[in-house]
Amino acid sequence: MSTDGPAEPLDDALLRAFGDELVRLNRRRVFNPDGALLELSAFRLLWYVVEHGPRSMREIEDGLQLEQSTVSRQVNAALRHGLIRRTPSADQHHRLIEATEEGRRSYEHDSGLRALAYRTALTELGARHVEELVTSLRAFNDVFDRTQER
Repeated sequence: MSTDGPAEPLDDALLRAFGDELVRLNRRRVFNPDGALLELSAFRLLWYVVEHGPRSMREIEDGLQLEQSTVSRQVNAALRHGLIRRTPSADQHHRLIEATEEGRRSYEHDSGLRALAYRTALTELGARHVEELVTSLRAFNDVFDRTQER
């Protein structure tokens, strides 16, 4: 619910403008900066297991919202390149995927390049606008999650 009173209906032009900006924002998700060591799929896989800890294949599928075959292909490629390894889970029923030292180093290198690009753009935007953007995105995500749960 908005705290600004009753919601006004959105016109089609505003909805299209919002969609256009979402598409532009989504392109940043597939941004691979110059000097990156990893392909985008390897970066996303490493992001998930470095930032969230060792995960099962199913958890990776859910977390990255990818099909089983896609995750399997990406995991196998990362295993061949020495970026990840499989380790037994605590319950021994399945194996977990975790980053190797090489994978962690490559991820940290590439995430540093991405952070620099974002920091540069956000600095130009200014702290006040960044705070407003974060607040607005959080509010949108919260409302969107609630409407999808209904």
